[in-house]
Amino acid sequence: MTPQTSPTSQTSPSSPTSSSPQSAAGPRGRVARAVTTRPRLLLLLILLLTAGAVVVGGGVAERMSSGGSQIPGSESSYATAELERRWPASQPNLLLLVSPRDGSRDVDDPAVASAAHDLARQLADENTVLGVVSYWQAKDTALRARDGGEALVTARIKGDEDAVDDALEALEPRYQGTHGAVDVRLGGPAAVRHASQEVIADDLVRAEVIALPVTLVLLVVVFGSAVAAALPLLVGIVSVLGTNAVLRVITEFTDVSVYAQNLTTALGLGLAIDYALFLVRRHREELAAGHDPRDAVAVTLRTAGRTVLYSALTVAVCLASMLVFEQYFLRSLAYAGIAVVLISAAASLVALPAALVLLGHRVNALRLPVGRRGGNPGAGWARLARLVMRRAPLFAVGTVAVLFALGLPFKDVRFGTADDRQLPSSTEARVVQEELRNEFPGSPGSALAILVEGKPDAKALTEYSGEVSRLAHVVQVAGPAGRFVDGKRVDGKRVGDAPPAVGFVSVLHSAESASPQSVSLVKKIRAVPASFETSVTGPAAVLADTQHGTAERLPWALAVIAVTTLILVFLLTGSVLLPLLTVVVNGLSLTAMFGAVVWVFQDGHLSGPLGFTPTGDIETALPVLMFCVAFGLSMDYGVFLVSRIKEEYELGGDHRDAVVLGIRRTGGLITAAALILAVVMVAIGTSRVTNIKMLGLGVGLAVLMDAMVVRALLVPAVLRLTGRATWWAPAPLRRLQRRVGLEEEARTTYPDIPTRTERPVSGRT
Repeated sequence: MTPQTSPTSQTSPSSPTSSSPQSAAGPRGRVARAVTTRPRLLLLLILLLTAGAVVVGGGVAERMSSGGSQIPGSESSYATAELERRWPASQPNLLLLVSPRDGSRDVDDPAVASAAHDLARQLADENTVLGVVSYWQAKDTALRARDGGEALVTARIKGDEDAVDDALEALEPRYQGTHGAVDVRLGGPAAVRHASQEVIADDLVRAEVIALPVTLVLLVVVFGSAVAAALPLLVGIVSVLGTNAVLRVITEFTDVSVYAQNLTTALGLGLAIDYALFLVRRHREELAAGHDPRDAVAVTLRTAGRTVLYSALTVAVCLASMLVFEQYFLRSLAYAGIAVVLISAAASLVALPAALVLLGHRVNALRLPVGRRGGNPGAGWARLARLVMRRAPLFAVGTVAVLFALGLPFKDVRFGTADDRQLPSSTEARVVQEELRNEFPGSPGSALAILVEGKPDAKALTEYSGEVSRLAHVVQVAGPAGRFVDGKRVDGKRVGDAPPAVGFVSVLHSAESASPQSVSLVKKIRAVPASFETSVTGPAAVLADTQHGTAERLPWALAVIAVTTLILVFLLTGSVLLPLLTVVVNGLSLTAMFGAVVWVFQDGHLSGPLGFTPTGDIETALPVLMFCVAFGLSMDYGVFLVSRIKEEYELGGDHRDAVVLGIRRTGGLITAAALILAVVMVAIGTSRVTNIKMLGLGVGLAVLMDAMVVRALLVPAVLRLTGRATWWAPAPLRRLQRRVGLEEEARTTYPDIPTRTERPVSGRT
């Protein structure tokens, strides 16, 4: 089979296209001319835009929310909204854990009861609070600890999440601490959410403090020049600041998860540094080949710039796939991901080239006694590639077997939802929730609520409540028909007492709110026959609906990623087989991440050294987020590699030589980029919130596995097995790709500048 070379590889040095790198037609040629002719104006404009982004995005953290897991339109979402509107006390989000100041007393002591009554009355007078209920008022044993040493005051702070957070900040200093004969600690969903936001914000600052200096040191090692090393870091900072401004604007129109800012920092630094690293390395290659700085920038944009553009589009599509989900937790991460990828690409393709033009050969200034000095860069990667290709079946089968083995723990994954155990053990909100789990017969914070509609009669509601109370793990059922335990009334009400036309039934249960048992309980309650309409909500009901909604939308997200990846890689390479290989290989690169997530965070291995409390399950939406992010980042490195291999193939026509040269040119670059991104992700993984820790460490592991195992071992082995068929495509598709695929524009050649000094690499002429 004759190699299908691009027409650009046959362009004569004397042709008008190759006479000057800046004279190339096409969008990248126009960008190159704009950048090289007016670099100062461009940099001034970008500086002004960045300053504006600092102003606009300064308060973005205060506008974000830590919720977003509920499925809009689900049964639990409907019931939550109706109960909050009609009976706010049915869903308390603030719990005051009251204990006697004198440890020898119990909560029924007259002095303790008097202080607690005063506390409840004071809370009920707050304008932001509804539905205050205390143990001393209701005499409900579910609100009293088994040993009598603690009791609860429950309430609901009204409003949306932002209003609840603002109100809680005002309430905390007035109610925490000592009040006469009692001590008070604050818990409940509102306190847990507020504490999570504060911890995440503090941890993000620490992550940036860790990541920035370490990243700068690594860049200096890679480039051996302080000036060259500073450029990618500056591009990363611009990307983060720009994305924060975009998120601040988005918060005016929709809810944005607090996790979005962590994703912004990780991807903003990681991707911008990846792109800038790739462009600066290529620019320095062109300078070393003899081009003047302006021509070197033009060639860099037409070659590496094309790769960066395709990489950014691919990563953006992978992250945009989260828009198919209904939870704003995932949708807001898609907003952040799309923004940070596009801003990173724009800064790398506009701001960075302008700076390179102005710096000229000074990009290599301030050389330091670190990094690679002399020698033959890439020679080690070339030797590794030759070794792998000589034993291609062994390396292909062995690598796939190892990746599958690392992913095996994921077969036992159990999905749940985040709770207070995400927080550090010393956080007051978590301490309160632990007390509720361990000392109280049923926690109001995890209770289920059943919205009752349809004008039920007293007998039907009584029978229904009794039937629900017989279900496993149910501690007590309370509602208009009275209180029931094990199917029996415990409050002495008569069956003939007429309940209201609509109301709610509260179900206290002993199962963990985020456990398979609680989800099973929700399904059983929903299956209890009733002559009236019922809708179940509460933490376990939200989890059940989230699992169903996520599973329903997941195939669509995967389809979006797969189809767009296939199209983009085809447009980049013109190959039919290579896009399929890319999708499969990228999927394999994530197996270690998912296996580690279950083995470490679900099963609790290494929980001591990593400092978290295992809960026996994984947040339902988190693997979806991790897949989209890690798949996009692995595509980033995949595009870098196959683009360079394609370039070498079109210039030389030998498939094996092209693979070796492509790995030789990019192996060290991809490894350096992966190491830097892993540093950023590990810095994020130092968070004290378990889900953030899982996200950072998991994606960091996936990035390293992809760069050091998949790209170094599996890809060259597979490409050796597929041979020159890798580049085959039917003639109609080939013509389509050349028309719309942003084909590689002509590379400039000069009689006195050799374009290839390494050939032949395979020992053949």
